[in-house]
Amino acid sequence: MCSAGPLSAAHRALVLQLADVEAIKFGSFTLKSGIQSPLYIDLRVTVSYPQLLSLIASTLLASLPQSVTYEALCGVPYTALPFATAMSLDTKVPMLMRRKEVKAYGTKKSIEGAIKPGGVVLVVEDLVTSGGSVMETVQPLRDAGCVVTDVAVLLDRQQGAVERLASDGVAVHAALGVCQVLDVLVEEARVDPAVAADVRAFLAANQAAPVTKTYTARAAGVKNSVGARLLRLMDTKRTNLSVAADVTTAAELLRLAAAVGPHIAVLKTHADTVSDWTDDTATALRLLADEHDFLLFEDRKFADIGNTVVAQAGGGLHKIVNWADIINAHAVPGPGILSGLRVAVESAGRSVGVLVLAQMSSAGNLATALPGYTPAAVAMAVTEPDLVFGFIAMEGGLGGEACVSMTPGVKMGGGGDALGQQYATPDRVVGTAGSDVIIVGRGIYKADDPAAAAKEYREAGWAAYERRCRGDQL
Repeated sequence: MCSAGPLSAAHRALVLQLADVEAIKFGSFTLKSGIQSPLYIDLRVTVSYPQLLSLIASTLLASLPQSVTYEALCGVPYTALPFATAMSLDTKVPMLMRRKEVKAYGTKKSIEGAIKPGGVVLVVEDLVTSGGSVMETVQPLRDAGCVVTDVAVLLDRQQGAVERLASDGVAVHAALGVCQVLDVLVEEARVDPAVAADVRAFLAANQAAPVTKTYTARAAGVKNSVGARLLRLMDTKRTNLSVAADVTTAAELLRLAAAVGPHIAVLKTHADTVSDWTDDTATALRLLADEHDFLLFEDRKFADIGNTVVAQAGGGLHKIVNWADIINAHAVPGPGILSGLRVAVESAGRSVGVLVLAQMSSAGNLATALPGYTPAAVAMAVTEPDLVFGFIAMEGGLGGEACVSMTPGVKMGGGGDALGQQYATPDRVVGTAGSDVIIVGRGIYKADDPAAAAKEYREAGWAAYERRCRGDQL
């Protein structure tokens, strides 16, 4: 919260010098998350002012309790590196450096310097909001055998980082809080009180999100075995990508599955678009799924009465429940459709999970347009948790943490097509909307190199998931 205590004369002088070099700005600024902020703090500019850097170093050192001891310093790249360097020169304490980009050649180390296993390292950071960037340095240090329990921070935005980092065993020692900065600047007539009030209101309304559970942690609460397996698989394989294999021949389907298999958690099929589908196609798909450890999702979108879907799911040309791990259904027919799918699944004698279509990505779809549709679909689904493990939806959180959300219409850059498809980026789907699985079609299967495209989407989706787990969305 935006609480503030009095500052010493030295701290007040530091605040004014930061304002003088425009490290603190007021106006309207777009943050990395897309949020509009009335405050922007850019401490990178301090590298051009040696006396200010020296003052920052001494202030950071003075802000540490006497009980904090350390054998090395490590600045969070990049802005805090000069701070840590100045502190190292002042105290003669050795310094370590974390690589932000680990090289694929040479030593391939993420931490550079004379690492002492079991040595206590003080992390140095310029600014904390949620604490996510601090943990990106703390964890590699801990992985290298170092002990990290404290971080020296120049400025705390007071949006929840202290509490978040405490949960990871890291104590924050901040030289300045943003509310203290506001107090000084208002008292010195550098900022209008109304502007300061807007900033305080923004900080209160934009506290860092709490740490969310990992996929694996959520799996324990999922009653459907396929849903639980999917959550564990995603963490183990480090991918939340589903590729929509919207191709028209068995050869294309199997070729695509083999190419993207190492990068995906789920392959989504439309068996009825494959002109030469046979039982051998299903057998070959299952072999590839087992080889590369992914689930098969037949996107049949069942939408009939229970008696009809029994035959559609278990019989006909495709015999879907005999090979698919996941199937899905519209909620329009009512709960009878789930009863029919349960009969088909039990007759097959193998584990299958069901997703209910709660929302869609096409422009003007009635699932989104009709206010009562999504709540009704969710209410219907959660009554059968041993069969239904989640939703096709444009957001996460539907049905609670035991339900998985899979979102179609994902594409780098967003946009749409001429037939009403509306695209969203992986970061928006997983990071902002809180969905669990990104479903990508044309961005991968129409790429010149589907495997390379799948790898790119896999990395983007996973990075968004890791940021969400840290609550690092501001």
